[in-house]
Amino acid sequence: MDVQPPINSERKKSCVNCGAELTYEPGTDLITCDYCGHKEVIEEAEEQFQELELEKYMQQMGAQSHSMEISMLHCKNCGANQHIEESYKSLHCVYCTMPLIIEDAYQDDWILPGAVLPFAFKPDHAHQIFKKWVAGLWWAPNNLQRASLSAENTKGLYIPYWTFDAQLVAQYTGQRGEYYYVTVTTGSGKNKRTRQERRTRWYPAQGEVSGFVDDTLVKASQQKGGQIPSQVASWDLKDLKTFDTRFLAGYVTEKYTIPLKDGHLDAKDKAKDIASNWARRDIGGDTQRLNSIEMQLSEETFKHILLPVYISSYKFDGKRYHFYVNGQTGKIHGTRPYSFWKIFLAILTVLLMIGAIVYFVNLNQ
Repeated sequence: MDVQPPINSERKKSCVNCGAELTYEPGTDLITCDYCGHKEVIEEAEEQFQELELEKYMQQMGAQSHSMEISMLHCKNCGANQHIEESYKSLHCVYCTMPLIIEDAYQDDWILPGAVLPFAFKPDHAHQIFKKWVAGLWWAPNNLQRASLSAENTKGLYIPYWTFDAQLVAQYTGQRGEYYYVTVTTGSGKNKRTRQERRTRWYPAQGEVSGFVDDTLVKASQQKGGQIPSQVASWDLKDLKTFDTRFLAGYVTEKYTIPLKDGHLDAKDKAKDIASNWARRDIGGDTQRLNSIEMQLSEETFKHILLPVYISSYKFDGKRYHFYVNGQTGKIHGTRPYSFWKIFLAILTVLLMIGAIVYFVNLNQ
């Protein structure tokens, strides 16, 4: 792999007809002019996204290989670092909604993403998912829907992840447990009872497991401004596209803050969990114990990818609540307020019903 100079971000996408800025149209391979309707096709890359050799990259290539220079905006309120394409019209932090000051922009290098998972639907559809979610909330205040109708703060965010591939070999020692049952008698006379009690016979086991670990996904950002909840952080990576900056047009891109070497350490921990699962399956029996496992990884590769999430927040009674919508699957998760009076009245109703039942039972007796 040859050392490559930094690549400058192709930030501005202008319409050939009117000069207005183009934005990516979710769910398609098009960038579109919102002013005159002109569309341009994002041509499919001739080569599929590249897996980079991990050891060679970290030891020889250095930070400038396969890198791209981008403009970053730092949110002074929550600390999030965000890359905003020139076609992005509203300069507000996607995490805390505070204004981003364009004069605070700075140039930074990042490892060029190998692939991107484009948004599958538009922000207005994400907001409809949110409204439906709000409508279905139990114990929410009656005026919550009216307070959270505004869609202007629903923003699309590409979040960075590392993925790692490797050949895995592990030697293990452990024990295979096989269940058997014995009859246990308790009590005597009329109180005599018998029951079946499960016990385990243990047998020594050792062996070797091996296989290919594909696309171990590791989060590459750690911002104090807000974390993508695990309930929505699940994507089908089969839909990844070779990276093209035009997919970013009109969206915010978060820069990774977890270095590649730290991401690799997390990936090794996940690989060890995988090796342990393989070893338990190899041991067999009804249950297993692992005494030791020695893992080796080889032919390790990685890539930097961008995954889509819609993120927003709303204020209710002076407090801010956040919600997140997976930009591929539409799955939603968020924080919400609870109505004290609804919960209080519900508890009071239950207590009154219990009291009425007790009263009539005692009356009949």
